[in-house]
Amino acid sequence: MKHLQLLGALVILGSMSVQAQEHVKDYVQLSDPVVQTEDYRVFGDRFESGESVVSLDELISADSTFNEQAITTEGVISQVCKKKGCFFILNKEGTDRHARITFKDYGFFIPTNTAGSKVKLNGIFQVKELSEEKAKHYAKDSGDDPDKIKGPQKEYSVVATSVLIYK
Repeated sequence: MKHLQLLGALVILGSMSVQAQEHVKDYVQLSDPVVQTEDYRVFGDRFESGESVVSLDELISADSTFNEQAITTEGVISQVCKKKGCFFILNKEGTDRHARITFKDYGFFIPTNTAGSKVKLNGIFQVKELSEEKAKHYAKDSGDDPDKIKGPQKEYSVVATSVLIYK
């Protein structure tokens, strides 16, 4: 009788385990939002909304003016690091202009399932030249074909202190 009770308990626990596995997240979120509302989530520092927004087009067109300057910009996340959300690619809607967004002091990350989301962010704009090896590494992490990268690459980036992701 005790064996039947034990067997019954194991069957129940096993079915609960299978049900729990069906609800496993299909993304990675290593950082919790510092603010969360019905409309958005903020990662990193609290979002400073008092700054005027500079479009990604303007940042890239006047890159020497904005290089190493604190900025606020916005756009759409086109790609996210698939491993842990440690960077993303910001695109200006309707253009092929983009910038790599990393996070100050590697201090926070964004969820890996946020591609396609509209964002606004604060950070330091930078213009860099990436080695071919580094560019291939970034391409691999974002799911692109690293073999398409040939030679050093000019990269526009922002080291973000705060990222507001709209829901």
